[in-house]
Amino acid sequence: MNEAFARQTRSMPDQLRWAARLEVPRLARPGSVLVAGMGGSGISGDFAAVLTERHGVRLQVVKGYELPRWAEAERPLVVAISYSGDTEETLSIAEAARAASLDLVGVSSGGALRELDLAHHVEVPGGNQPRASLGYLLGALCRVLEQASLLTDAGLDEAADVAASVYDGVEVTALADDLEGRIVIPWAGSPLTAPVAQRWKTQINENAKAPAWWSVLPEADHNEIMGFSALSEVTREGAVVVPLRDIDDHPRVDVRFEQTRRLTEGDVLWADPVHSRGGGVLARMVSLAAVADLVTLELAERYGVDPESVALIEDLKQSLKESG
Repeated sequence: MNEAFARQTRSMPDQLRWAARLEVPRLARPGSVLVAGMGGSGISGDFAAVLTERHGVRLQVVKGYELPRWAEAERPLVVAISYSGDTEETLSIAEAARAASLDLVGVSSGGALRELDLAHHVEVPGGNQPRASLGYLLGALCRVLEQASLLTDAGLDEAADVAASVYDGVEVTALADDLEGRIVIPWAGSPLTAPVAQRWKTQINENAKAPAWWSVLPEADHNEIMGFSALSEVTREGAVVVPLRDIDDHPRVDVRFEQTRRLTEGDVLWADPVHSRGGGVLARMVSLAAVADLVTLELAERYGVDPESVALIEDLKQSLKESG
C-alpha cells in the first residue's frame, strides 16, 4: 500500500476544515455560475451544483475547451478550477472568459492559472494528487460561492466531521469482496447522489486502475436494465451494481431500487446499499465519497497496483503538449 497517498486521501477532513476558514474576497452576486474544470478538479463543480440548485442558483460545469455560447449573454461568474493550474482545457476557458470580460475567479495550487494575473485567485495547498484534494478544491469553491452570496453556509465543518467518522469507523472489507474482480456500476437515486456516483467511478478508474461506469435511477430503469440479459453469463460474474442511497431519495425511487434489484439480480450481482451519513447536503455527499476512497484504496491493494500513479494520463498530457 502507498501509505503516503493513503494519508493524502484520508486528509479530506483537515482539508475541509482548512477551507472553512479560508479568506476569500467579497464578490458581486451573479445570476448564475459556470465552473470550468476537469477530472479530480472538475468534480468539485458537480458537487457544488447540488448545493446551489437548492438555493435556486444555476451552476453549470464545463469539462472541455470552449466557453458556452450562453455565457456572453448571461454573464455568469466563471470559476476556473485546476489543482495544478496547468490543465489546458480549463486555461482555455479562463482565457476566453477573460477576453469576454466576465467575472473570473481562479482556484489552483499555482501553475499557469495563477500566472494569468486574474483579479481573484484562490490558492490551495499543493503537493497532492488532484483526486486526493477534494476537500481543498470543493471547500475553496464553496467559500467563493458563499462570498458571492450564493450560499449562506455550505456546511464545511459538518462535512469534515462526517468524513472523519467514515475514515475512522467504516469497514469496507465485505464491500470490497463484492467489488473485487468485477466492473463496478455505482447507481445513484437522486441529483444529490449523482455526482457521488460519478466520483465513485473515477476513483475506481484512477485508484484501483479498474473499469467502472455510473448511472442514475429512474433513468437507468428506462434503458440500462436491459443491458444485462444477453451477456448474463458475463455480467453475473463480471459486474456489480452498488446502490448509493440518501434520505432524500424520492419514495418512488425506493420502490424502483427494490423492484429493479428483484428483476435483474439473476443477471448481475448487487452489493448492499451504501447509505449517506450526516444531516447537511454536503456532509451526506462527502460521506459517500469517503467510502469510495476507502474501498478503492482497498481494491488497489488487492490488485497490487499503486493507487497514486496515473502514468497513462501523464503520458497523454506530455504527448498533447509535444503535439502543440
